[in-house]
Amino acid sequence: MRAFIRRCRRALAAALFCVLAAFCLFAQQTSHSSEKTQSPKQTAIGRQTFESTCAACHGLDGKGGERGPDIATRPEIVRKSDDELSKILRTGIPQAGMPAFASLGPATISDTVRHLRFLQGKGVATPLPGNSDKGKEIFAGKAGCSECHMVQGLGGFLGPDLSNYGASHSVSDIRGAIVSPGQKSGVRKSLAKATTKDGQTVTGLVRNEDNFSMQLQSLDGALHLLAKSEVADLTFSSKPLMPEDYATKLSQSELDHVIAYLLSVAHEQEAKGEVIRKPKKKNWDEE
Repeated sequence: MRAFIRRCRRALAAALFCVLAAFCLFAQQTSHSSEKTQSPKQTAIGRQTFESTCAACHGLDGKGGERGPDIATRPEIVRKSDDELSKILRTGIPQAGMPAFASLGPATISDTVRHLRFLQGKGVATPLPGNSDKGKEIFAGKAGCSECHMVQGLGGFLGPDLSNYGASHSVSDIRGAIVSPGQKSGVRKSLAKATTKDGQTVTGLVRNEDNFSMQLQSLDGALHLLAKSEVADLTFSSKPLMPEDYATKLSQSELDHVIAYLLSVAHEQEAKGEVIRKPKKKNWDEE
C-alpha cells in the first residue's frame, strides 16, 4: 500500500512539473509574440493616421498619386529602416515638398510606420501560390522570360532585373504585370531597327536618345551609339517587347508557379542581405 502511495505521489509530481513547464513556455511565447504584434487600437490608429495624413499624396495603398511618390513598392523606400522612416515623418523632406509631422508624437508616428510596412507587405508571410522550382523551369523555358529578364545573374538584358522584384510586389501585382503589361503605365516598348547609310543594321531597345545621337542595346546586351546623321532608316516593331498573350499562353497554375519563383528568389535575396541597387519600376516592360 505504501509503495502504491509513493508511486502515485511521484506520478502526480511529474504531472505537475509538466504542467508548470508547459505554462512557462506558453507565457514566454505569448510575451515574445506580444512584442511583435500590434494591438487592434494601435493598428487602427496607424491606418487612420495614414489615411488622413499620408494618403492625400501617396494614395490609400501607398502606391503614389499626382502629389506624391510610391512609398509602398519602391525598393529604395522599402529598404529603409523603421527609424529612417520615422525620422522622415518627424522632419519631413522640405526640398521635396513633404511637410514635417512631428506633432503626431512618437507613438502615432510608430503606428503609422507599421501601417506602411503592412502596405509594403513587410511582416506578413505571403504564401507561395505555386511551386517555385516549376516556376523557374517555366520562366526559362515555355514563358521565355529569361530571354529579356535577368534573375540572380542569369538571363537577358533588355528587361529589368527581376531578382528582387517579388520583395516589393504582391502576388496580384506580379500577376497583373505578366498578363497585362503596361496597362497602368501605358508603356508599350518595342524593338527598334536602325539602318545606317553604309548598310549596317542594329536591332535593339532604345536606351538613350538626344537631338544628335541614339543608343541601342541589342539582344546580346551590347550597347551601340549611333549618330542620327548616319542613320538612314529607323523602324519600330509593331509588337511590344513584353508579350501580351501570357494569359492564354500560360495556364493559371503555370502563372502561379512563375509568381512563386519570383517571390522565392526575392525572399532568398533578402535573407542573404543582397539588395539589387538597379532601380526598378512596377511593370516589366518599363525602364
